[in-house]
Amino acid sequence: MSTKQYIKWFEEIGIEDVAEVGGKNASLGEMYRHLTPLGVRVPHGYAVTAEAYRHFLAANGLEEKLHAQLDGLDYDDVDALQKAGAACRKMISEAPVPEDLKEEILQAYAKLKEEYGEDLSVAVRSSATAEDSPEASFAGQNDTYLNIEDADALVDAYRRCLASNFTDRSLHYKHDNDFDWSKVYLSVVVMKMVRSDLGASGVMFSLDTETGFRDVVFINAAWGLGENVVQGTIDPDSFYVHKPTYEKGYRAVLKRRLGSKAMKMVFTDTLNTKNIAKEYTKNVPTSEEERSHFCISDDDVMTLADYAIKVEKHYSEKAGYEKPMDMEWAKDGTDGHLYMVQARPETVQSQKKGNILQIYHLKERGKVLVTGRAVGTKIGTGKVHYIPDVQHLDEFKAGEVLVAHTTSPDWEPIMKIASAVVTETGGRTCHAAIVSRELGIPAIVGAEDATKLLKNGQEVTVSCAEGETGYVYEGKLDYEIEKTDLSSLPKPRTEIMMNLGNPDQAFSLASLPVDGIGLARMEFIINEYIKAHPMALKHPEKVDEETRKELEKLARAYESLTEFFVKQLSEGVATIAASVYPKPCVVRMSDFKSNEYASLLGGKFFEPSEDNPMIGFRGAARYSHPAYEEGFALECAAMKRAREVIGMDNIVLMIPFCRRVEEGEKVVETMAKYGLKKGEKSLKIYVMCEIPNNVIQIDAFSQVFDGFSIGSNDLTQLTLGVDRDSEIVAFDYDERDPGVLKMIELAVEGCQRNQRHSGICGQAPSDYPEVAEFLVKLGIDSMSLNPDSVLKTIKDIVALEKKLGRI
Repeated sequence: MSTKQYIKWFEEIGIEDVAEVGGKNASLGEMYRHLTPLGVRVPHGYAVTAEAYRHFLAANGLEEKLHAQLDGLDYDDVDALQKAGAACRKMISEAPVPEDLKEEILQAYAKLKEEYGEDLSVAVRSSATAEDSPEASFAGQNDTYLNIEDADALVDAYRRCLASNFTDRSLHYKHDNDFDWSKVYLSVVVMKMVRSDLGASGVMFSLDTETGFRDVVFINAAWGLGENVVQGTIDPDSFYVHKPTYEKGYRAVLKRRLGSKAMKMVFTDTLNTKNIAKEYTKNVPTSEEERSHFCISDDDVMTLADYAIKVEKHYSEKAGYEKPMDMEWAKDGTDGHLYMVQARPETVQSQKKGNILQIYHLKERGKVLVTGRAVGTKIGTGKVHYIPDVQHLDEFKAGEVLVAHTTSPDWEPIMKIASAVVTETGGRTCHAAIVSRELGIPAIVGAEDATKLLKNGQEVTVSCAEGETGYVYEGKLDYEIEKTDLSSLPKPRTEIMMNLGNPDQAFSLASLPVDGIGLARMEFIINEYIKAHPMALKHPEKVDEETRKELEKLARAYESLTEFFVKQLSEGVATIAASVYPKPCVVRMSDFKSNEYASLLGGKFFEPSEDNPMIGFRGAARYSHPAYEEGFALECAAMKRAREVIGMDNIVLMIPFCRRVEEGEKVVETMAKYGLKKGEKSLKIYVMCEIPNNVIQIDAFSQVFDGFSIGSNDLTQLTLGVDRDSEIVAFDYDERDPGVLKMIELAVEGCQRNQRHSGICGQAPSDYPEVAEFLVKLGIDSMSLNPDSVLKTIKDIVALEKKLGRI
């Protein structure tokens, strides 16, 4: 047979052929044709077309029989749906593949063997004609068969894919999304199998899936076949790469998280592949070595980011608008190469319209019952209902909180009516996460022991509004939704910046209309991510055996203890800076007090015991002191890496608690010694203005530093001589005291006199409108506030500036 009726090679199809070959095939063809020349690897293969599906049904006289089963079916009657679906699948499974079609499938298979060698195995995937269209994600609706190694198994796998068009979940999905089942045709992909069972695989997105932040590529990765990551049954490694700095030539991971990767999917004994009715894949536990290390290298992450950026660019140019993409990739363990195996439009964040910013705020806190990975940024409340399996789905009631070990497409009808979803397993790309995101309901996945700890009928609050970690609180807590139309929000002349220390919240706050970050604290990253004292990581020989073991455990995925510190700190800070890039991000060098430092792992071996740490061995005094200089050198190495390797040159560094001018000069000198030279590579160094001496000697301090940020908390404490941690004298602590305001006035005037940047990063302007008014009148350059008061303060400042005739 010379002309092919039912087969199209990847190089013959593109995205405009969805109607004939379905979304998966069209996308593979599009990538193979247009992106292979740009260095994106795509396995070769062919589509068995929708025409072939229609031919299969017609040749076997199945259309009328299918209509008889499905016309007039009540899709909400679970029993009726299961019976009809089973009958449809049985008809297709028992029907022979027409000879002419079979011949074409096998001729193409033989040709693929000529290209890749006799030992070629193929992947056989369903590609529905309405699949992956922007209005619906058909994720996981149809079947896939992997590692098919002979002709009979290939034909059998083809027929099984056709039958999967009539699974209960696929029928229900079509009904819910108003697709006429008789007009959803099934094309099939046959492509070279990427042996990721011997390597790694995963999914990636050209935006952040939770927040819609567009400047990153988000990559999930795990050992073995991709099904575990796609279905989200395991906790994968995850990586972010920042697109704008990648485009400038920087090649570094922005942020990474080591996943537990408890299982990997591999093939069972290949002798069984002839009988593919048998389970041909299995999950095996990963080794301790595999769990404690990242499954792909930083070079692999860069290659994948390159693929993702090229795929997004190509699809965006073709569409004529920015088109974020959802992609699957695989690393072949035999040839070591990375391949793109799927690309489709991202269907949730990118579909959000308009400029309305919605922020959920929890107004009270309760007892935390369980935590996991947050999906979305919303809050939901309701009664817990644990559903152990599909048989119990009909017991679920609208408005309840669905608690389950895991979910699958069969669960979607009840997910639609849940106020929130909590699952014990899964990562941010699992079924529960994808569907909850589409439905716009809060979900927490990977919440260990949730089915045991949460009791049926118990009132709970599910909060995804606090960064990457999701919390289930006891009781029905009060929350509010702040809605702001950003398109009508005016811009004040005074720069409004935000304070941020938690990298997990950075992307969710990136949409706030701020002029940058006025205070990024290092302490949160050191406390939460690193957990160890920098000097203990530098000198493990000075701590006891037990502490040393703990340090090694923390740093197990890294080359050394110091690399662990430098990478964690640089990536944490860079993630915060990325959320406002290229606007400035002012990063304060570490400002723990000695008692706080001592509570870090290994800290007690290096810290003095002080009676009054608040005015003791803290801030600038530590940095060039023999007791801490090596620790400061690690902080400098991290900041140099964040600016020069990751590419966040918007980072401005700031020195806290600098008592004397000479101390400032010494710190600037020490920083230069460790590669951070003021003025070089546009590096600016600010100082906190929080000690009366900073104000009194502001002209001299201006010779040393590029700008000042008023720390109203410490400045109030030291001007009034009040311990701000003491309950009993709290009545004397007031930022509005005339003496404190005079200090602030002198500081701002001093900055203006010396052409230095003036800012404030305490809470006073958002707590007290009269302080905000005072600062605007002084002409302060910027105010940095906690994120939850940014929008209100912007409106207040605009009104104030209008009143003063400034705008």
